[in-house]
Amino acid sequence: MRAVVCKEYGPPELLTVENLAPLKAPPGQVVISVKACGVNFPDSLIIQGKYQFRPDVPFTPGGEVAGVVKEVGEGVSGVRVGDHVVALATWGGYAEELVTAASQLVPMPDGLDFVRASAVLTAYGTTYYGLKDRANLLKGETLLVLGAAGGVGLAAIELGKLMGAKVIAAASSTAKLETCKKHGADAVIDYSREDLKDRVKSLTGGSGADVVYDPVGGSYTEAALRATAWNGRLLVIGFAAGEIPKIPINLTLLKGCSIVGVFWGSFIMREPDRSRAMHAELLTWVRDGKLAPNVFAEYPLERAVDALKDVTERRVQGKVVLTTGA
Repeated sequence: MRAVVCKEYGPPELLTVENLAPLKAPPGQVVISVKACGVNFPDSLIIQGKYQFRPDVPFTPGGEVAGVVKEVGEGVSGVRVGDHVVALATWGGYAEELVTAASQLVPMPDGLDFVRASAVLTAYGTTYYGLKDRANLLKGETLLVLGAAGGVGLAAIELGKLMGAKVIAAASSTAKLETCKKHGADAVIDYSREDLKDRVKSLTGGSGADVVYDPVGGSYTEAALRATAWNGRLLVIGFAAGEIPKIPINLTLLKGCSIVGVFWGSFIMREPDRSRAMHAELLTWVRDGKLAPNVFAEYPLERAVDALKDVTERRVQGKVVLTTGA
């Protein structure tokens, strides 16, 4: 089977595509014949050895796949060969086959294609967990989304609207903001040329945002925190800007606000039953048209380097998906 291989930590250009031996399913696990694999920003970190999890080299990056169950290991129940599933793993997904625990599988609803299915769980799962569990976003509240044209950003816009919030989308270009509008944003901010804090205050009548969704970090985090309302919640999703911000902690006292971490990967390991139910709900919403993943580009495995560079260089509006042709 073909697989993208990381033989040493570093930039995407070091990745190679190789022919490897077919995989076998150990007890409690399954082999998935991968049809499509979502490309996510953490993939770019894990190949550099900068992620929370650091696999030994060589390894295959990618952890969000849609495909067909090829083989079932001993002791696995409720899963059959031929089932269409979405599977989650920390790595191993940029390949024609993936081995993962049966507990990490979510059945694909009838009528949902593999490409869209592979673009759901990481972006929408992270976001739904953040908005619902960590922020307790309420109907009628104002949600500010940073990096709003990216995969998790567009997911935040759509889920925020579905949960009844007013959504302000912040991004760095006119084209990206147009994409945000198409996905339901009520108002937009071009933070490459507008003052983020002032614009948020203006758009909210001076009160500020109730919830900030921040996958960007860098200098935008403090500005967004200063633009929160009383009892506001700033969700720490990630640091796409490359800089982990250092926040004056007195702001939380003065504004009565909270800085809340969102570690979706830990959530799905600690609460697998609840996370699977949440993921199944999201896939059904996509199938029914309530959510619409924006697949920006589809690349074959051989172009994994291009896919990762698109993500790391912030050219992507939505998600990039690798397809195997299998």
